[in-house]
Amino acid sequence: MKIKKNIAAWCLFSAFFFVFSAWNPLKAAEVKQGWQAEWAKTVEAAKKEGRLMIYVFPGGSMRPIEAGVFQKKFPEIKVVAVAGNPVPRILAERRAEKYLADIAIGGGATPWELYLAKALDPIKDALILPEVTDESKWWQGKHHYIDTERKYAFKFIGAADYGNSIHYNSNLIQPNEFKSFWEFVHPRWKGKIEARDVRIPGVGSSNIRRFYHNPALGPKFIKRLFGEMDITFFRDTRQGTDWLATGKFALCFFCPSRDIDKARSQGLPVASFRGLLKEGASITSSSGNIGLVSRAPHPNAAKLYVNWLLSREGQLLVQKEYSEAEAGSSNSLRMDIPKDMVPAEQRPVEGVSYLDVDTWERMSMEPVVRVLNEALAESKK
Repeated sequence: MKIKKNIAAWCLFSAFFFVFSAWNPLKAAEVKQGWQAEWAKTVEAAKKEGRLMIYVFPGGSMRPIEAGVFQKKFPEIKVVAVAGNPVPRILAERRAEKYLADIAIGGGATPWELYLAKALDPIKDALILPEVTDESKWWQGKHHYIDTERKYAFKFIGAADYGNSIHYNSNLIQPNEFKSFWEFVHPRWKGKIEARDVRIPGVGSSNIRRFYHNPALGPKFIKRLFGEMDITFFRDTRQGTDWLATGKFALCFFCPSRDIDKARSQGLPVASFRGLLKEGASITSSSGNIGLVSRAPHPNAAKLYVNWLLSREGQLLVQKEYSEAEAGSSNSLRMDIPKDMVPAEQRPVEGVSYLDVDTWERMSMEPVVRVLNEALAESKK
């Protein structure tokens, strides 16, 4: 009997010790001190490095104001932004045994292609601030990555696209005529549609991938659009907007939205489809993707910038600046910041199912371009 009592007492003591250990405020303080110590160490190391090289796609999601605000917070670190497609530049430098870039920012293809080339370090391992590592602060309660391992290519922008990539001449078209994407391939629009040539990287790539991967549209829609509608391609985006404004074409696929908005503000008869069509909507990251370049010359400065950019302060600035500058997609995937400055047509809403086009299984343009070229070849026959 005494043995049983001793056993019971020992069990009670063990349970008490376990609970006390688990909730020990000293342990909690140690955890808190852990990230703070790592942060302080990173800040000091970054200041000693004194420089940060960011390669960013032109017109992309790192506007100079962001680098300027970061530099004011950390004046010891000189930020250098290099405009241009980061991928070919970084890969060319590596072939020459030069390692100059710290961070790459651009469309989904930017970190994705660098990931495939094994030119990135895990950005997930660089996240320090609790407000950044807390995934509940982000859309759908998680961080969004493009890569298959979910730790290299971080996506911080996610704008709703209801039809925003298709624009029209308001003297020639009434938008309420269209309830479905399939109405764009009606014979009456044959010869009246222009499109940016998405076979080269740039505006429209994510939008045509949306058509391809939407089960209600798919390759069949692309084949009909480019095989039957006698579409005229353009590569100069200003020319595309001019053609639409003058009425040379009634519809434009993949004209830059910011060019259309600017032309409309000048009184020209152009506008964008922004209502929800039958086949649903998508989420696009535009140029809101970031990767940590491996073998970076300033790894601590890069880590510092990533944490700041993904913080509440950084994302609020990103969202505000892009919205005011009409720089394309502006809705941050961080949900604990106000959304009133984001254009209504970019905000995801409850009850709508969105196709995320910037995921690893939907990133490749190769099958899309193949279908497009087949359609063009068929149309010439």
